[in-house]
Amino acid sequence: MRASIEEYEAVEKVATNFVKSVANGDSKYARELFTDDAVLFGFLNGKMERGSIEQFYRNVDTVGAGSSFKARIDVMDVEETLAVVRVFEESWGGYVDFTDYLLLMKIEGEWRCVAKAYNQNSNTIRERRSE
Repeated sequence: MRASIEEYEAVEKVATNFVKSVANGDSKYARELFTDDAVLFGFLNGKMERGSIEQFYRNVDTVGAGSSFKARIDVMDVEETLAVVRVFEESWGGYVDFTDYLLLMKIEGEWRCVAKAYNQNSNTIRERRSE
């Protein structure tokens, strides 16, 4: 069954906690979104990160987004208990561009993120390495 517009809006609203944490350099907002056992997969500066969402929290808490940081949230799909969100991030920490995919589940009536996978734009890896 297709989800209602209201359900898409609810998913987008909770996903803003992800962007708010990154933008403010404070994981407290994202902690409201992710489950305690959420997982993380992606490459940061060419090194694979995988495991607990705690790694994301550490990254957010130690690297400020910077004044040029921008983000866009796209709700890709919403089913009855499952949602996929794509977040474009530009200039995190002043130089990194990411595409994040968040996998959300509706748990006890609330949308919560159970997994985050991301790609760092390869141009931002080369630029950082050449500095």
